Amino acid sequence: MNSSYEEQIAKLKDEIQNAEAIVIGAGAGLSTSAGFTYDGERFNKYFSDFAKEYGIRDMYSGGFYPFPDPESRWAWWARHIYFNRYIDAPKPVYKEILNLVKDKDYFVITTNVDHQFQKAGFDKKRLFYTQGDYGLFQSVNPALRKTYDNEEWVMEAMEAQGFVRDSDGVFQVPESGGLKMTIPTELIPKCPDDGSDMTMNLRADDTFVEDDGWHRAAEAYTDFLRDHEDLHVLYLELGVGANTPMIIKYPFWRMTMANAKAVYACLNYGEAFAPGEIADRSICIDGDIGEILHAI
Repeated sequence: MNSSYEEQIAKLKDEIQNAEAIVIGAGAGLSTSAGFTYDGERFNKYFSDFAKEYGIRDMYSGGFYPFPDPESRWAWWARHIYFNRYIDAPKPVYKEILNLVKDKDYFVITTNVDHQFQKAGFDKKRLFYTQGDYGLFQSVNPALRKTYDNEEWVMEAMEAQGFVRDSDGVFQVPESGGLKMTIPTELIPKCPDDGSDMTMNLRADDTFVEDDGWHRAAEAYTDFLRDHEDLHVLYLELGVGANTPMIIKYPFWRMTMANAKAVYACLNYGEAFAPGEIADRSICIDGDIGEILHAI
């Protein structure tokens, strides 16, 4: 560990302690650090049958695979949702972040859809999930601007594939293997309002449903930024890549530029940088977010 790394860690620790407000912006790199990897050992553990049957290589690409029928597609999605939404993160990174900011005036904006901030204990009223939630369905009927909780359906669809619960109530692959890669036709989710087909509440195009809860969170985030725009604010960016920089990264840069008291921090593996205009008020740490938090 070189001195510049140690200096950046010390600066970040000081900023977290002394900032009047902290705005956390979280991307996929944070969930990866928490153990929600989409390939490798974790993928092989839960999706080896789908990999063998269809040649799917990771969870991300599986979400776009043209399955031959809805029974297979929804069996895939039940697993994908369950193991990325309804279990605790394998590593306690989210809880460690909460321990750092729980006594601060904070707000979180995230492009992650795995609900892990809430599961870790963050205040729901201080969270804005911009891109959706694995725990919600929406109808394909564009007139229905609502979302629907899918937890009960997910649990039924997991049991239908042969997953078994362990002593903690968490679904596991049975020792005998033999999982089904389909769900019964009657389990295919339908909209309770009009019987239409359902789909995931994930922002893929302009059909994404921004429901009442989404708009309340967006308004709360806007209000928080406005109320703190002239204070000593730490804009703490965690694991945000280059896919959607206009949601978190670019606004954080602009707000830091506009407020001489603000500080921008970027924690990212391989992509920790800041524009020259705010370099003197930036803390950029290249590394695993979990390891950085341990160092703090």
